[in-house]
Amino acid sequence: MAGQADVPEVIWARPERTGRGPRPAFTRADIADAAVRIADAQGLGAVTMRHVAAELGCGTMSLYNYVPRKEDLYELMVDAVGAEHELWEPAGDWRADMLRVARQTRALMYRHPWVPALMSPVYGFSPHALRYLEHCLACLDSFDGTYGTKFELVAMVNGVVTTYVGNELATAERARALPWSEEQENAVRGAYLGSQVASGAYPRMAAAFMEDAGPIDLEAVFQRALDRVLDGFDPSR
Repeated sequence: MAGQADVPEVIWARPERTGRGPRPAFTRADIADAAVRIADAQGLGAVTMRHVAAELGCGTMSLYNYVPRKEDLYELMVDAVGAEHELWEPAGDWRADMLRVARQTRALMYRHPWVPALMSPVYGFSPHALRYLEHCLACLDSFDGTYGTKFELVAMVNGVVTTYVGNELATAERARALPWSEEQENAVRGAYLGSQVASGAYPRMAAAFMEDAGPIDLEAVFQRALDRVLDGFDPSR
């Protein structure tokens, strides 16, 4: 494709414009915003160079002059939504600050459901990703540990949030595709599971249901998952 490099290239190291010739018709921000609009409305699968070019009103081949590869387009998209992270003055309580980071990241992923599918450490080099990571490290100033340990902590928290939200979104997407209601589905599956547990073949499962047969509080599960990750790094625990 036109504009594609034969060697590895970081999009952020590539000048957006050289200073010579006519002013470009679009900026990277324009391209990223168009791609994000498409992904938000139609899903990540709808984000193609052709579709983005049509959204911008330009030819597909001309778009490659701005974004050499689709991977670069994804990186622009992740960076664009990364700008939505609120960067606050850390409170000096690293656990509270990292919990706030996690909840904010979860909310961002709900606004842009395609983000979990694109989460990759490769995209950590983008401008907004670097600002986010620097903010996380500032939140961990009160944490007694090496920077290597702090990076692991941030990665673990992000991993829990990404996995949890990804599962929530996948479950919701499946429910929307069902020809019946989610309540009907759950009732049928619950009845079948109950019959299997009552058969006596699964005594530990039966004991588990006897212990707590109520609905699962997903918010409480999310909080416990984060707490357990932070407990693993907390020297006072």
